[in-house]
Amino acid sequence: MSRASSGRVIWVQPEAPPKPAVGEPCNGCGVCCLAEPCPLGAVVSLKRHGACRALVWSESQRQYRCGMLVHPTRYVGLPTCRPDGLVNRLIRRYARRLIAAGIGCDAELEPQGAPSEPAPPTRPPEKR
Repeated sequence: MSRASSGRVIWVQPEAPPKPAVGEPCNGCGVCCLAEPCPLGAVVSLKRHGACRALVWSESQRQYRCGMLVHPTRYVGLPTCRPDGLVNRLIRRYARRLIAAGIGCDAELEPQGAPSEPAPPTRPPEKR
């Protein structure tokens, strides 16, 4: 779990890497895409708030990946296209430019760890 500076709570995979500083290379922490979709993510998610539908957790790499860079046709209504096919390669190339892949972290969110568990409420002893 991560609590962004806006006070909103987003749920992050426990194995995800910590968010890099603004300008540092992306490490797949997922904080930006879990908080809200980028303009491309808004188009494929059909929403402007909340986690991007195209965000994918890679168990093997232990990081989040943009689905538009992994298998984009799944998110544009062509799920049967081959992952290494021409259509996917073309969309992936265009998506890389749209999301500025490789430019560096531009998320100014400052995630915080999960708040400590509050003590369970106690009831006063019953009088007899």
